Amino acid sequence: MVFSNALLFVVAAAVAGTSALFLPAGDASFPGNTTLAGDLSTRGVQAPGQGTFDGFFWTSFVTSSFDVTFTNIAGGKYEVQWDGSGDFVVGQGTNPGSKSAVLTYSASWGPNPSSAAILSVYGWSTNPLVEYYINEEANNFNLGTANPGTTLKGTVVSDGATYNIYEHQQVNQPSIQGTATFQQYLSVRQGGRTSGTVTVANHVNAWAKLGMPLGTMNYQVMAVEGLSSSGQATVTVN
Repeated sequence: MVFSNALLFVVAAAVAGTSALFLPAGDASFPGNTTLAGDLSTRGVQAPGQGTFDGFFWTSFVTSSFDVTFTNIAGGKYEVQWDGSGDFVVGQGTNPGSKSAVLTYSASWGPNPSSAAILSVYGWSTNPLVEYYINEEANNFNLGTANPGTTLKGTVVSDGATYNIYEHQQVNQPSIQGTATFQQYLSVRQGGRTSGTVTVANHVNAWAKLGMPLGTMNYQVMAVEGLSSSGQATVTVN
């Protein structure tokens, strides 16, 4: 699916400066689940789409101008390599997700210093239709100004850090229910990290107190998103 006008550029104040976050309106209705045998572990190189692998849900969205290799590995691990322009989002987790999930993860970026990518707990809810991010790391994004219409709603302290909370409305954009108007909720960590624990309930409760409720949970993944760059990442999620 082509994500026309679906990129949202958010700048969040960090402990040691400013970090940037690109956010697309996602989609979750793609075919494809090809499994290949590896030497040391079961591996699956996945075409864009979604499915299950070794008991984990996976999702992969890639614009046509991106060359992305997304590989699921047994035990809640995946690798992604990318090069090109446009946008991609890949991740592994559960479907449905949970408002009370506690996710433990570790990640590493590849050696390419020009890589532009973010690492987030990412998912959707319905009734209301919401796309949400709990951003843990923004790697090598260019600095900029906040996208018009993005509102800083407050902060929440969780898992040893303060997160800035943002809300943004997407109008007539692709979603898990087709073209729709919906809200994006964002918790952006002040000071990025590539491993740790995310207590989802802390964010869900903080959002609700700010008038940003989630509905029925759809998928929930630990996601890597890249925009017009090249790079590599390895992620493990429990």
